[in-house]
Amino acid sequence: MKITAAVLEEIGLPRPYAESHPLRLQEVELADPGPGELLIQVRAAGLCHSDLSVVDGNRVRPTPMVLGHEASGIVEAVGEGVTDIAVGDQVTTVFLPRCEECDQCATDGKLPCGPGSRSNDAGLLPGGERRLHRGEQELFHHLGVSGFASHAVVNRQSVVPVDKDVPPEIAAVVGCAVLTGGGAVINAGRPNDGDTVLIVGLGGVGMAALLTAVSLEKGPVIGVDANPEKLARAVELGASAVYSPEELAEQGVTAAVVIEAAGHPRAFETAVAATSPGGITVTVGLPSPDARSTISPLGLTAQARTIVGSYLGSAVPARDIPVYLGLWREGKLPIEELLSQRIGFEQINEGLDALAEGRAVRQVVLFEN
Repeated sequence: MKITAAVLEEIGLPRPYAESHPLRLQEVELADPGPGELLIQVRAAGLCHSDLSVVDGNRVRPTPMVLGHEASGIVEAVGEGVTDIAVGDQVTTVFLPRCEECDQCATDGKLPCGPGSRSNDAGLLPGGERRLHRGEQELFHHLGVSGFASHAVVNRQSVVPVDKDVPPEIAAVVGCAVLTGGGAVINAGRPNDGDTVLIVGLGGVGMAALLTAVSLEKGPVIGVDANPEKLARAVELGASAVYSPEELAEQGVTAAVVIEAAGHPRAFETAVAATSPGGITVTVGLPSPDARSTISPLGLTAQARTIVGSYLGSAVPARDIPVYLGLWREGKLPIEELLSQRIGFEQINEGLDALAEGRAVRQVVLFEN
């Protein structure tokens, strides 16, 4: 079938992206789903730093590629062997497929799936296939999803079914921003009663971590960001206090659980310095591969601090997404508050600019289907 998709032809084009147009809306061909795959009509797709990091070259991926990994949609067809999802079901995509058979999948979310990570790096679906074409040219898939498109073929491993009462934009962001930020708190940080949770970096993932920490009602929740508007928003969403990085250092504020969600080496240093003796620093941001930070090993040893990496919030999506949506239904986790803007497909490059400039928490492309 012919679909409209946002194709990345070249990595590293200059900003503003509204002028250089790294993502170009094109008509491409999408093959039918193969064994173990589904065809979905995409209804919403979030703009995430993982998309931006491919556009700006911090994460090198093969091109030409159809970007987008945080999406939701309605199933239009199922391939051979898919028996637990039917046509008409709504699904959330997850950017890390899990085979549930490798040693890494046996770590309860601590480690990403080995085969899934390899297929993601190669720009392929988990079965090793490519379903996107432009004439005779095959296009690469982004993280097994390629959700910046009117339709997508994905592997069953890359989706979690959700009830139809969930709005498409909520279903989209729960599959990445909420899984990653919320999981950094619940699965990796694991605050105890009375613990203060501090979040460094209040983008989509960081704000999801803040919302989740507030919903747990364990103790005070502190937000840290250089953007005053994001600090004000954090207060509106329940933060007990907010600081710029400079204010945090000047006042010597620390917390038992610190989440680093900015993906920048200075933010990591700020997070470690703000971790109380005996506390834990959870780093969930994705900096450039060549980024380096400077911290004191003595500060870790003498004060028994722990640093933990958390990829996709150390999540098992099929287990965790229903938990977050349950909290959302109860009114404890207002996921809709993460949405700073709903945009049209043709505004996607302008959306990348807003993301790169730190002006957005979570923007969602809504498709007119």
